[in-house]
Amino acid sequence: MFGTIIEFSRYFVILLFGAGIAVSLARMAPTQKNRLVFWCYIITVYILQIICLYFWGMDKSLKMYPVICHLPIIVFIIVYLKRSLLISLTSLFVSYQCCQLPRFFGTVAGAISGSVSMNHAVYVLAAFPLYCFLKKYVIEPARHLMERSAKSCLLFGAMPAFYYIFEHATTVYTGFLYSGTRPAVQFTPFLAATFYFAFVLLYCAETQKQALIQRERDMLDSQLKQAQTEFASLVQMQQNAAAYRHDMRHHFTLLQGLALNENIEEIKEYLRTAQADIDAITPVRFCENETINLILSSYAARAKQSEVLLEVDAKLPEELPFSDTELCSLLSNALENAINASKKIPDINKRIIRLRLYEKNNKLCMDIRNSYHIEPAFHQGVPVSDEPGHGYGTRSMVHTIEKYGGVYQFSIRDGWFIFQTTAG
Repeated sequence: MFGTIIEFSRYFVILLFGAGIAVSLARMAPTQKNRLVFWCYIITVYILQIICLYFWGMDKSLKMYPVICHLPIIVFIIVYLKRSLLISLTSLFVSYQCCQLPRFFGTVAGAISGSVSMNHAVYVLAAFPLYCFLKKYVIEPARHLMERSAKSCLLFGAMPAFYYIFEHATTVYTGFLYSGTRPAVQFTPFLAATFYFAFVLLYCAETQKQALIQRERDMLDSQLKQAQTEFASLVQMQQNAAAYRHDMRHHFTLLQGLALNENIEEIKEYLRTAQADIDAITPVRFCENETINLILSSYAARAKQSEVLLEVDAKLPEELPFSDTELCSLLSNALENAINASKKIPDINKRIIRLRLYEKNNKLCMDIRNSYHIEPAFHQGVPVSDEPGHGYGTRSMVHTIEKYGGVYQFSIRDGWFIFQTTAG
């Protein structure tokens, strides 16, 4: 009687241990409702398991265990926790492998004592501290690997999945693993070593890929911060222009004094200086949008310094569906790339940039084309650069456009490098 109680206690602990690890990996929130639903699920499956044992016996119930216990937890994770099939299967396979930890301790204790009841008892006793250990130290890193990407989840779940299939094929549905033959003994370490090295190689490749993505993300963040700084500088320039206009009465007073004294040359020199100061800080108005005016004013000055002719046709309203910093990042990167390409042309008369900005169906439309000296290379339709530190501006532009559900195209036509986009 006592042995039967211990045995059935083990069945319940196995179910609770495995299902608990699986739903934890699937990120079940520890709410009162979730706990209640989970316990209802455990009790229902346990009752179903006892019924199967009663009518079919141990051997047949063991073969039906994947349908009785494993399939329901997959359905529970998909239907109730709303997780993907990949996450559900990986959670099951990993939890199944975790169940081998208390089983090992139980098997060792049973072999030493020669008692099946000791096997069951040690399994039950070992399950609780092992569950706490896994919850504290293993679950969160495992979640990170599973949720990082589909490929990472596949890499992480490949070994547990194969172990699940291998054990059922060699111990549940056949006795191959326990046959004692040399191939049976060597097969398990061979598979373990193969999967170990395959996992290490593939995971290293995935880690390097993720590190590259992170570096690019950091560079894009840096580009955005640079755009924010540049936009703040442009705003300050606009404020300086406003202050200068406000102080015009002081200039008029000084000029009036010089005129009364008939100091014509001093008046001329003062006017030249004042005009230069005003031109330096006053943004040119290209359209109704102040942000666009500030950016274009700044890059018109840069183009002039680089002896590049910048032709602008801007017809934009006061409001656009972009934040100021994202608009600054998009337009600044496009203009900076165009100026850098054009200023390399030896013939100054051929350094030309033509920019057209307009609104259509509440979307920002941009057509910017520039002459170039060296034809750029393309990768998947996007220009790339082999110069260190270059190419991030283009990626930043693409990122901003895709964020707003826009479309874009880079092309070469009739000696012009052309960038066209519609976004908003």
